[in-house]
Amino acid sequence: MGLVTEKEKPTGASILELPIKVREAAAYLGVSSQTVYLWVERKQIPHFRVMGRNIRFLRSELQPFRAQFKQEVENWQDQ
Repeated sequence: MGLVTEKEKPTGASILELPIKVREAAAYLGVSSQTVYLWVERKQIPHFRVMGRNIRFLRSELQPFRAQFKQEVENWQDQ
């Protein structure tokens, strides 16, 4: 186990920012874990994989997604 280099670091990542797991991302976005897995499968949400299968997210990358998602929900509710 070594330090993450700039080349390995996901885009937009802060050196001090720790990746979060699917369950944490789901809570942050206000959706189920299944919804997060679906978005990952459809490549609709920024994510990266650790050791092959483990999916991780950075809050800094989820913030714009969360804002866009909330706006779409509000627009849908206004119809």
